[in-house]
Amino acid sequence: MPASIIDGKQLAEDLRKDIAARVQALAKRGVTPGLAVILVGDDPASVSYVTAKEKACAEAGMRSFERRLPGDASEATVLDLVKAFNDDPAVHGILVQLPLPKQVSERRVIEAIRPDKDVDGFTPENVGRMLLGERCFLPCTPHGVLKLIERAGMSTKGAHAVVVGRSNIVGKPLANLLIRKEYNATVTVCHTGTKDMAAHTRRADILIACAGTPGLITADMVKPGACVIDVGVNRVDDPSKPKGWRLAGDVDFRAVSEVAGSITPVPGGVGPMTITMLLYNTVESAERAAGA
Repeated sequence: MPASIIDGKQLAEDLRKDIAARVQALAKRGVTPGLAVILVGDDPASVSYVTAKEKACAEAGMRSFERRLPGDASEATVLDLVKAFNDDPAVHGILVQLPLPKQVSERRVIEAIRPDKDVDGFTPENVGRMLLGERCFLPCTPHGVLKLIERAGMSTKGAHAVVVGRSNIVGKPLANLLIRKEYNATVTVCHTGTKDMAAHTRRADILIACAGTPGLITADMVKPGACVIDVGVNRVDDPSKPKGWRLAGDVDFRAVSEVAGSITPVPGGVGPMTITMLLYNTVESAERAAGA
C-alpha cells in the first residue's frame, strides 16, 4: 500500500492562519512584527528564497525590512547593517541569508545578531539554550520537521529516529531536539563516516534525510511503515524540464513511497514549513518584546 503523503503546504497554510491571528492581536496593541532580511550577492536560490519570505510576511500582516548588498560588500558593511537592525525597535527578527561571500565571516556575522532577534536560532546563545532545553528560538527547518512528524500522526516517544546528515542547520539540532523528554526518541545519526548506513536506516521508525545528496535513501534502506521526512532540496539535470533541471530530495520518492507508511514530497514537504517557522519565531519575538 503506497505511503500517505505528508502535505507540508497544507500544514504551513494552517499554521500561517494561526500566525496571522497572533499578528492581529499584536496590532491591537500597536505592535507590528517586523522581520529584517539581509541578502549579500545575487545567488538565484537565495534571491528566490528571500522573495518568498517577503511575500509570506506581507500575507501574514507583518513588516519586512529587506536589504540587498552587492556580492563584493565588505564584512564591515554587513556587520554595520546587523547592528542597525539590532538597534531598531521595529525589527523583531533578523535573518542573514546564507551562504555569504568568502570575504564575509558567517560566524562573526551570526554572532553579531542579538539573541533575542535571532529568529533562525543560529547564534551560540540560542544553540546553547537549545542544548540545555531552555527557552530559545528553535532553528526553523528542524522545528518544521517536528511539526510534520506530528501531522503524520507519528509519535516520537519511544520511537527510533535515524537522522542522515549532521549539518549545524538541520542534522545536529534535529538529533538534539528528538532526544528531549517531550519527544523522547532514541536517536541515531548517520553521516559520511557511517559504515553500512542501510543497516541503521532499516531500523528507523522515523527516518529523516538531510544529507544534501539526491536519491541517497533507496527503498531497500527503509523499514516498512516508517515515517520518512525528506529535507533535501537538490537541483538535478532534467532535459525534459523547461529550465533543464528539477528539484529532487535525498529520498528516492517513487520507490520509497511503496515501502514507507508516510513520506514528505520534494517540493511541497519540508520547504514550506521552514519559512512558516521563521514567521512563527518572529511573531514570538514581537510578543516577548510587547510583554504578551
